[in-house]
Amino acid sequence: MPFHEDPSLNESALEEDGETVADPIAALQAGYDRLRTAWNEKGGLSYDERMRHLKALSKAVKARKDELIAAVNQDYGNRSAHETGLAEIMRIVESAAYARANLLDWTDAQEREVGWQLRPATARVIYQPKGVVGIMAPWNYPIQLSLDPLVAALAAGCRSLIKPSELTPATGAAIEKILRDTLPADVVQVVHGDGAVGAAFASLPLDHLLFTGSTRVGKMIMKAAAENLTPLTLELGGKSPTIIHPSFSISKAAERIAWAKCFNAGQTCVAPDYVMVHKDQMEAFVGGLQSSFAKMYPKVAGNPDYTCIINDHHHRRLLRLVSEAEQRGVKVVRCTPSGETDEQLGRRLPLTILVNPPTDAAVMQDEIFGPVLPVVPYTDVEECIRFVNARPRPLALYYFDNRQKRIDDVLARTTSGGAGINECLVHVTQESMPFGGVGPSGMGSYHGYSGFLAFSHEKSVMQQSRLNGMAMLNPPYGGVANLFGKLSGI
Repeated sequence: MPFHEDPSLNESALEEDGETVADPIAALQAGYDRLRTAWNEKGGLSYDERMRHLKALSKAVKARKDELIAAVNQDYGNRSAHETGLAEIMRIVESAAYARANLLDWTDAQEREVGWQLRPATARVIYQPKGVVGIMAPWNYPIQLSLDPLVAALAAGCRSLIKPSELTPATGAAIEKILRDTLPADVVQVVHGDGAVGAAFASLPLDHLLFTGSTRVGKMIMKAAAENLTPLTLELGGKSPTIIHPSFSISKAAERIAWAKCFNAGQTCVAPDYVMVHKDQMEAFVGGLQSSFAKMYPKVAGNPDYTCIINDHHHRRLLRLVSEAEQRGVKVVRCTPSGETDEQLGRRLPLTILVNPPTDAAVMQDEIFGPVLPVVPYTDVEECIRFVNARPRPLALYYFDNRQKRIDDVLARTTSGGAGINECLVHVTQESMPFGGVGPSGMGSYHGYSGFLAFSHEKSVMQQSRLNGMAMLNPPYGGVANLFGKLSGI
């Protein structure tokens, strides 16, 4: 079953020993075989190779940032160059730098305690690369979500097969070219294709697979990977809630939420999906959103700072969500400070606020993935906690409050992949913290040390001393075995 509803936007080819493989499935298999052969013959990457490849990757991304920014812009129709620079280029450079700075500590064996019964044996955990790993990237941050997992895989010493999204073909081609020019072909391969290629990719006998995308497709990925018992890291999504305590500044909350919801036009897996506001502050909050949006984007049409929706399919999907709510009597507030028409806006969809939509509306059921923001009234925070807990566990939760006791209470009583307090989105940029979902929003985590662990096998090693008393425990069992039992309390 194909993993994407959208048709393939490009065909790929793989150069193999001077021959061109036109069939994308054949290209996929050839790429995998090349990496598997290298793994079987050479194993994982040495420490020096890891450090060298991480440095080369960072240097190449910086040197060819204009090429990458232009490619993403081509795929989107318009993608803010600053957003690409901040969320994609800078992200990879910082990620690689963090891995290089900490890799020696990460790869060190960890000494572990040995029970008195087995002393003078020693115990340690060593970290080995898992092998040939797969990275399936989505279209919303096509550079970051292809190369950030690659940083983790390189740090762990793995060989990587990458499939960029078919919805960002120019970016995928740019990534492939940069990686071909920068890293050895037996360390990383890039393959392209549509949902059929994605299905074949997930069915390969990989040693680990990291997939970023929707929960719906994640289920299919997991099912395909199960045939080979491939271990998975699934970075999915869901409806990330935002709660504003009545004591918090409505104008400040509105500014931060408007920024987060409009960054990349809301096409972010951890974007605020809906906001819960005290019923007496609804009007003030909606006004604050409008004011904040107008300051950031005095005009929408033709504004290079405002990113387009990725394609017509997703643009129509978002318009349907708004239309369905409007037909049910929901108040819709479209933020167009310059009064542009739909024809002038094209695929630049302005911040669109839906005031108190019913909970069974499509916009309250499906992940939005765009600048459409439901605002839900509440009477007390307890109601918010019950509302959040009655729904699938989200990838992120945001809470605006200055009272630490209340903050801790909300964090303790809700479950989410990550959380932001008085801020949105930026928690995922911190390399020192794991990034991942929980339940329907994901499985496993990466970034920084967590990424190194995701692609590493933690091997437990016990080493017995040449002089030891293990022979005293051989059958026939007698006094020593009985003594051990008594000393152990059994």
